[in-house]
Amino acid sequence: MNKFSQTKSDQFVSINAYLWQGITLPKNAQRAVREALKAIAIPLNHFSPALVSTFLLLFAHGSYAAQNNNQQQTKEVRSFSPLTELPQTVAEKSSIPHLPSASSAPGNSRNLPKINLVSDARQVLEQIQLYNGNSANNSLNQITNVSQLRDVSPGDWAYEALRSLVERYGCIAGYPNGTYQGNRPLSRYEFAAGLNACLQQIERLIAGNTESFSGNDLETLQRLTQEFETELTTLGARVDNLEGRVAFLEDHQFSTTTKLKGQAVFNIAGAFGDEKALAGEDDLETSGLDDNIVFNNRVRLAFVTSFTGKDQLTTRLEAGNFDNFAQAATGTDMARLGYEASGGNDVKLERLHYQFPVGDKLQFHLGAFGVTFDDIANPINPFFESNGNGALTRFGQRNPALYRSGEQAIGANIKLTDSISLDLAYLSGEAASPEDKDGLFNGDYNAAAQLNFALGENLDLALSYARYFAPGEDVNLSGNTGSTLAKTPFGAVATSANRFGAQASWRINSKLNLAGWVGYIDASAESGAREGDHADIWNWAMNLAVLDVGKEGSVLGLIVGMPPKATNVDGGPEDEDTSWLVEAHYRYPLTDNIQITPGAYVIFNPNHSDRNDPIYVGVLRTTFSF
Repeated sequence: MNKFSQTKSDQFVSINAYLWQGITLPKNAQRAVREALKAIAIPLNHFSPALVSTFLLLFAHGSYAAQNNNQQQTKEVRSFSPLTELPQTVAEKSSIPHLPSASSAPGNSRNLPKINLVSDARQVLEQIQLYNGNSANNSLNQITNVSQLRDVSPGDWAYEALRSLVERYGCIAGYPNGTYQGNRPLSRYEFAAGLNACLQQIERLIAGNTESFSGNDLETLQRLTQEFETELTTLGARVDNLEGRVAFLEDHQFSTTTKLKGQAVFNIAGAFGDEKALAGEDDLETSGLDDNIVFNNRVRLAFVTSFTGKDQLTTRLEAGNFDNFAQAATGTDMARLGYEASGGNDVKLERLHYQFPVGDKLQFHLGAFGVTFDDIANPINPFFESNGNGALTRFGQRNPALYRSGEQAIGANIKLTDSISLDLAYLSGEAASPEDKDGLFNGDYNAAAQLNFALGENLDLALSYARYFAPGEDVNLSGNTGSTLAKTPFGAVATSANRFGAQASWRINSKLNLAGWVGYIDASAESGAREGDHADIWNWAMNLAVLDVGKEGSVLGLIVGMPPKATNVDGGPEDEDTSWLVEAHYRYPLTDNIQITPGAYVIFNPNHSDRNDPIYVGVLRTTFSF
């Protein structure tokens, strides 16, 4: 057996596999071709695959002419009919004459069958197309365009057309690096998204008559729109669905998060004057003022936690080493700083406060410790209320008639209209104690309400009221900012009070803000020999903030006011004269996180007595925030 016959079966498999690639024939035709393949012993290296396939198809239909052993044998070439009409004799008996094998025909290249390739190949292709057409009703649904199966690649006319529109009209902003990556394939939906962007941009330009367009551009757009009509139609639905899913995730996906916020205050200060202030008219003994320069500090670390993304739990720790400029140092609470923290730098819990919304117009507050009314309601003093970055004096931060009482609190903020809101709070000073005259409702309390008005963009006004009660020793009507009589006008007896306040802030222009308040307390003795006695306590203040002096973010502040003063006290002494507090400071931002505030304040007629000499206090405060 020669080398050709040894590989005959392999050759048959190869030809057979190639023949069926991409061509569908009836089973009887397939059997006929297989019989013909078995009869062929011609080496494959004499034929191209296309030639072999064409020859076999011709052979299966009986259209050939062969010459063997110098004898001509002519067989009539049949007229073609559809392959489904192939005669059974061809398929079953394989009556096709055998060709000479390579072993018995030297010079086999001269003895090959002569085939009319031009006409017969054309007829074969026509028959294949005719057969496929007859079988179309039995096939699966076909796509209308083969381009629907692939991405849009660089070099495609659509790709180049869109690139031209992008470069001409700037309708695709590009990727984050500022480029339009025109060197990579795009999916049809990516391409449709870019085409949609160009359509919208060009529609806007046409509507505004800002640019002329050539007919070629419009024709290109029309052709692109027609070819990608399906993708453009479904693009809007896909975007709408995506926006809905994103909105759902934004509303529902949130992980519990805790942020650390901190503030450190370095304070250098000193009080100056001839003598300490006398407490009242009956106080005749006094001593020299302690005029030492002190260096104090206070540190606060706040852990701000959210469980839903809309609520907030504040846990604040504090440590400090202030000995305040109050009775012991100056003889009056009017000289106190607004950011003092005592305790020898021992760390303690300073605030525990949780707030959460209910709907769009209601916010609830639960204050377990260290929460006062100004943590629930806005004191309307935008540039000086901050404890650490605001006013130097305790009195200058907010109206002491309303905002200086409470430890535990329950409160709510109610939005009535876009410009009117209502703040409500119930505050207690001894809610944690189960002892007599303590607790949430039997100890001292402050039930407060504040109505807020936003009168345009530059004017805010608040009207406040609070009902106050303290049993005996816990009485403190002035929040440690005024005279002794303003704090306890009847002594250590049960005291009730109706508190009133009006606060306002006016943004005059971008550089000036004017704010102020007035507070009034109607106090009554509720026990003891003075039960039923009344006293009036007044205070007021005005401040001016000059912004961006020397540097953006800086504040030059001036505060003038009268600390709480007791007048019209039934059955006892009252404050005869009037104290004046004047403060000036300049808050300068060294960086976004460091502010330095030099300043000074003076109290004239301390404790509302003209017998007392003025007290001067100088301060250099540095605040680190992070």
